[in-house]
Amino acid sequence: MRPVLADVHAAAKVIAGVADATPLVPSPYMSDVAGHEFLLKLENMQPIGAFKLRGALNAVAGVQEAAGVTCCSTGNHGRGVAYAARERGIRAVICMSELVPQAKVDGIRALGADVCIIGRSQDAAQAEAERLVREEGLTEISPFDDPLVIAGQGTIGLEIMAARPDIEVLLVPLSGGGLAAGVAMAAKAIKPSLRVVGISMDRGAAMHESLRAGHPVEVEEVASLADSLGGGIGLRNRLSFPMCRDLLDEVVLVTEQDIYHAMQVLYYEDRIVAEGACVVGLAAVLSGKVSVTGPTATIITGRNLDMEMFTRIITGRDVTLGDTVIGGKAYGT
Repeated sequence: MRPVLADVHAAAKVIAGVADATPLVPSPYMSDVAGHEFLLKLENMQPIGAFKLRGALNAVAGVQEAAGVTCCSTGNHGRGVAYAARERGIRAVICMSELVPQAKVDGIRALGADVCIIGRSQDAAQAEAERLVREEGLTEISPFDDPLVIAGQGTIGLEIMAARPDIEVLLVPLSGGGLAAGVAMAAKAIKPSLRVVGISMDRGAAMHESLRAGHPVEVEEVASLADSLGGGIGLRNRLSFPMCRDLLDEVVLVTEQDIYHAMQVLYYEDRIVAEGACVVGLAAVLSGKVSVTGPTATIITGRNLDMEMFTRIITGRDVTLGDTVIGGKAYGT
């Protein structure tokens, strides 16, 4: 079941003309900071505003006889599944926790999917998705632990390496591991010497904690500017965990303050609106937690964020996340 490069090439044919060929552009500011050319893969330019469309299209295309599809999502995967299901003309039910921003919930409903909000963790949302499979005959599309989803996300690695075979470092946002596993597998199959670094926030990073433990573990979910990186990886994880374990060269954690600053940098220096989860690669370099040795790329994974919170960050105001306050600071001061 573990996907290989041939599966990624097959996925590229499935998504062709819909979710492929997003821009890969240089960031002059980040290139100066890194000391090497620094490139941004703009998955925020996808029709749903996030890379998740790649894996969702590939996985939903593989669904045969079913009453519909369901998934557990922190937002963007649900949006991708909703979009893909609408294209197929089948029902979609997206299960989400109460921590998911309202903007992402509204975006999914706008695509015609049913949304089920349950509990304050992705584990509760996952349990509801599993109930829908058992009792209503829906097919579950995992956000990360599915070979078709991983292969779909891996097409990003294909595109980056085709455009810039000289890339030496890939900085990949890390959550459940579907993106990191797919991109690392595809890119390293093309260039084995490539260094792939998974990057997450320093609170509630499930894959990081699981890799440290040597097996999937549960973590407490907390509100984060990088909300798309929240949630567990599943205690029965069979694909993304071992692939991340085997393929990632390093995992790095960044703070909420690091993410806050990186969102400002991406906006003011590159004029790009993006989620906190997208900027962790920039945050790792800006904070000195990752040093690069040659041409480097990171993935700007999505733009589906709470614009009120984004405005607070861009204008340098404090942001409250649960019981934590991220101190604001005007950019450039």
